Amino acid sequence: MSLPRIAVDAMGGDVGVRVMVEGAALARRDHDRFKFLLVGDETQIKAALENHPNLRGASEILHSTEVISGEDKPSQALRRAKNTSMGMAVHAVKVGDAGAAVSAGNTGALMAISKVALRTMPGIDRPALAGLLPTLGANDLVMLDLGANTECDTRNLVQFAIMGAAYSRIVTGLEAPRVRLLNIGTEDNKGTETLRDAANQLKAASGELALLFDGFTEADKICRGDVDVVVTDGFSGNIALKAVEGTARFVADLLRRSFASSLRSKFGFLISRPATELLKHHLDPNNHNGAVFLGLNGVVVKSHGSATALGVANAVAVTARLLENNLTDRIAADLARVGADSLRAPRSTAKGKSE
Repeated sequence: MSLPRIAVDAMGGDVGVRVMVEGAALARRDHDRFKFLLVGDETQIKAALENHPNLRGASEILHSTEVISGEDKPSQALRRAKNTSMGMAVHAVKVGDAGAAVSAGNTGALMAISKVALRTMPGIDRPALAGLLPTLGANDLVMLDLGANTECDTRNLVQFAIMGAAYSRIVTGLEAPRVRLLNIGTEDNKGTETLRDAANQLKAASGELALLFDGFTEADKICRGDVDVVVTDGFSGNIALKAVEGTARFVADLLRRSFASSLRSKFGFLISRPATELLKHHLDPNNHNGAVFLGLNGVVVKSHGSATALGVANAVAVTARLLENNLTDRIAADLARVGADSLRAPRSTAKGKSE
């Protein structure tokens, strides 16, 4: 069976064409059944492909010289989308010329363009941005929402949990991922009414879904390895993600400074180098690159703008696995199983309080 090809916005990211093409070529070594649609300046793409014959024979180029910059607002990006490399990559998914799109460009612009072009799946109110984080356990952690929705109601959070669990089953191979809601405590009475109501609905629906709802988790326990999917609103999720990434950089920089502080420390570094290299690998965001916009009628993956070729390769590999495992079909099946109409949000009173 032929697989749908992957559209790559070759002009996105801090480096652009060279890294995007090299990353796609690296990913194809493990996913050689896929073909690619490389969107961007044809001259630059052809030059980059000269070093990657394995990708050149499996790719088609869609020419575009216009690029959405990191400074463009989502509204500006939407107006210009038609002729830009990002907009054309997403449009290829919409019309069926590709099964998924990958871009390292402006996140807000990519979300806006994708949402307008692809629309949300039936039963999903809002798409969510889901990413992978390293843990002390055997598998990476899926966390969502990471910034697409600053405010969420109960219904949104329950939908995010269903989508996140479907994504986790693909990337981890777990039959029933452990799901928790991010909260300020683990007790049942902690947090907002929205969180408590979402927890009650997930408890009630767990028997119908391939997930294990395990209550609440706190931010300092996210990466301990005892949870597979963490669900939150985009405001809290984005703060938590940046705190985790910042802490990882702080630890790495602190170790580097400590090992360089004296001759004895440098000697200690040589002895401990295997362990520090393992730590560096584990904390490197390129090894966990590829955030997914879940809930759309099509697969769209966001790569870090500063990702190396290895990072881009990981984002493309995530995309390939989602296509191979029919992510959107899995989400649709889970929504049908629990009954999308049964997911309710709290009603608001005239005073604006939830009932």
